[in-house]
Amino acid sequence: MRGWLRTRTAWWALLAIGLLPLCWLLWRTLTDQLGANPAEALIRATGDWALRGLCVTLAVTPLRTVLGWPELARFRRLLGLLTFGYATLHLLCYAWFDMGLDWGDMGIDIAKRPFILMGFSAFVLLLALAATSFNRAIRWLGAARWQTLHRAVYAAAVLAVVHFFWMRSGKRLYGEVLVYAAILAALLGWRVLKRLKKRSA
Repeated sequence: MRGWLRTRTAWWALLAIGLLPLCWLLWRTLTDQLGANPAEALIRATGDWALRGLCVTLAVTPLRTVLGWPELARFRRLLGLLTFGYATLHLLCYAWFDMGLDWGDMGIDIAKRPFILMGFSAFVLLLALAATSFNRAIRWLGAARWQTLHRAVYAAAVLAVVHFFWMRSGKRLYGEVLVYAAILAALLGWRVLKRLKKRSA
């Protein structure tokens, strides 16, 4: 398994898997299977996949450490870019279907509604991480500053969950929110415990 993870095929396989939700959404759109409110279905689905992508990306380091598979680290950048892709689609669906691509109204909506502000803030952080995810950016920033910047993924994940929570609070639907919050708490908690153990060693 570890040998296969080092191959180019494994990278392409992960890319194909990561694009499956997009293909499924496109198919449902083209075949009119998005329900009574297609716009809302697309906005929510792309947001869900962005949040799932964040959780999977954050799970790479714990899995790599627990399983003893350092090869998993090579997939973190791809997972992060896929996550950013779904977050971009989420924002574009909102801008197009909810705001009619009226950027002035969109700015007012972001400032007016806290849950939109949280989501947009998470996207801005993900944009910064995606823009600096390449080797040239690492050389330009320096390894230490690059690592500090990319810890912003934790803030982006927290903001995304808060965005999801406030979005669902209007209908008092907290089940999914609690699942994502628990996953995020476990992934961040693992990192905190590991750091505390390192300091006490």
